[in-house]
Amino acid sequence: MNTAEATFLFAIEVLGTIAFAVSGIRLAAVKRFDWFGAYIVGFVTAIGGGTLRDLLLDAPVFWMQTWWYLAVTGLSLAFVISFRNHNWIKERTLFLFDTIGLALFVVIGIQKSLAYGFPMWVAVIMGVITGAFGGVVRDILINEEPLVFRKDIYATACVAGATVYWLSRTIGAPPIGCQCACAATVILLRILAQHYKWHLPLLPDNISSTPVKNKP
Repeated sequence: MNTAEATFLFAIEVLGTIAFAVSGIRLAAVKRFDWFGAYIVGFVTAIGGGTLRDLLLDAPVFWMQTWWYLAVTGLSLAFVISFRNHNWIKERTLFLFDTIGLALFVVIGIQKSLAYGFPMWVAVIMGVITGAFGGVVRDILINEEPLVFRKDIYATACVAGATVYWLSRTIGAPPIGCQCACAATVILLRILAQHYKWHLPLLPDNISSTPVKNKP
């Protein structure tokens, strides 16, 4: 990985951290957390997926290498507090920032896995984990059913974006082109799913209660 590509990836990781931190802090505000609690929720949302990814890849945990991520989370908290009385921050922030963070972190997870020499199928899984796991921890901390386990198009969007990355790489697209195609797919799919109310089918709740007939 050359210097320009490493700088680009660091930039989108910082942007993803901001996006996820804001989404986590915004949810913590809805639950009436204090400033410290909101900071913790925002930080865990931002670093949760990447931490699990790095542990699985046997790589140095990314946020332990620089203080940037702690500072960025603090700035995200200041942003939410400063604009707390604006209607757009109340109504649209969660979906917007969560979607952007999701898209950027899927890209980071894929790129880091490939940089460590893992095959593309592993990179796809790491992309999904990087994008979705922070939200799982966030929802657990605020006592909500994790979004990724509900019918919403969430982890599915990660899989779709990672698949587009894979296909783009297969046809010889440059790395930045693959990354942009992946992120755009995740964002577009989330927006369309929100607008048109797309969702995955639910598992029937009577699946385990169906009586089993005894054979004669």
